Amino acid sequence: MMRPAHDLVLRNAQIYDGAGGAPYPGDVALTGDRITAVGVRGTIAPGSGEREQDLGGLLAVAPGFIDAHTHDDRIVLDAPDMLPKISQGVTSVVVGNCGISLAPVTFGDSPPPPMNLLGDASAYEFPNFAAYAAAISRAVPAVNIAALIGHSALRLATMRDIGEKASPNEIAAMQAHADEAMAHGAIGLSSGLFYPTNAAADIDEVTRVAGRFAQHGGVYATHMRDEFEHVLDSIDETVTTATAAGIPLVISHHKCAGVHNWGRTLQTLPKIEAAASHHPVNVDVYPYAAGSTNLRADLVTDTYRIMIAWSRPHPEMEARDLVDIAGEWEVDIHEAARRLQPAGAIYFQMDEADVRRVMSSKLAMIGSDGLPHDQHPHPRLWGTFPRVIGHYARDQKLFPIETAIHKMTGLPAKVFKLEGRGRIEAGAYADLVVFNPATILDQATYDQPLRRSIGIEQVYVNGRLSFTASAGVVARAGQLIGGRN
Repeated sequence: MMRPAHDLVLRNAQIYDGAGGAPYPGDVALTGDRITAVGVRGTIAPGSGEREQDLGGLLAVAPGFIDAHTHDDRIVLDAPDMLPKISQGVTSVVVGNCGISLAPVTFGDSPPPPMNLLGDASAYEFPNFAAYAAAISRAVPAVNIAALIGHSALRLATMRDIGEKASPNEIAAMQAHADEAMAHGAIGLSSGLFYPTNAAADIDEVTRVAGRFAQHGGVYATHMRDEFEHVLDSIDETVTTATAAGIPLVISHHKCAGVHNWGRTLQTLPKIEAAASHHPVNVDVYPYAAGSTNLRADLVTDTYRIMIAWSRPHPEMEARDLVDIAGEWEVDIHEAARRLQPAGAIYFQMDEADVRRVMSSKLAMIGSDGLPHDQHPHPRLWGTFPRVIGHYARDQKLFPIETAIHKMTGLPAKVFKLEGRGRIEAGAYADLVVFNPATILDQATYDQPLRRSIGIEQVYVNGRLSFTASAGVVARAGQLIGGRN
């Protein structure tokens, strides 16, 4: 008896191809880890799948979502089911953002902020990228991992004094790490010039390090030096650096932060789009008007709300507003912040109109920027992708659902050079999400940030059914992707 042509055929679905085209009724066939056939309804022969599933014409099939900006470097090892992400339909995460990566650095003492966002010293056990890649292979997370190398990690691994610009010998040591990382499957460099571990690096240092990644086909993602008053200057610095290094650029979580900067995306986006006309430039964005990072003295203000995400000495203050804590302690907010350290916070520092404007840009990819180690995390960790589709595309009609899906599939796959990902087409990897366009929606809130989204029915990673709405994570088939993988 002849073996069926396909392992599985998903029939009678609304297909979103990831390229931005309108959905169409059709069927998708999988064999092994690949899509083996796609067609309008009825073009894949009846009975040609070893297993067949009728989606009833109401459910949609899209490429698995690619989270373009994460800090999942450690959680993919410690909690490899990756429920916060796979439950949203995410099948691949880009780790190592904002200059923060697990490799190639180790610490004998507590990691300095912002490195502590990934864990304590025990989390940093990878002196080179090959060791991290091997750990991913052993863990087999439920999602794929594309890994950037953080400039802060490189500086801490190679420099005597990170408060200075790197010396020629230190830059050479960083370049050697770049060679090693790219040879073992990394996809590029990230920087976090906003952070003290990275702030002393000038254009020359960043250009020379990024240039080495460029030689291996890498990309460069940056948390710019300033997203507040000097955001336009930071864009100029960023574009100058990427152009000089000859490397494609991603501006991380683009925003205009601080009340006095609200509305300035009317200035920043035209500047970024003009740069993109002569150099590869994209941005990532999360669909919320609040950000989150360490609790920093320079971000403490009474002009916007600040919620505490975690506090080492005062865990009882998690999920409380800083102004309320200060009132209870009968001190000002700056003293309250000092007493809470080390700590993390959620900053309600952006304007909703700016968020919508950035999301709507043709250059914008979707990234959660979630912090999975926070005790009371920002809801973006669990809700980003269903929120973009359900709230902004379907309900608010900010853009069509197919545009939303392109921003989280085909576009990031192209930007990060993830071959065979982000599209529904024959020969592509079978990373797929089955969802209900009528019901998909985020449920996580600032008060209840761990609530799972609704409307995600099934998720396939490299051809394996990995998540269902009823059973949760049922298999893990993720792997390191991009680079030479």
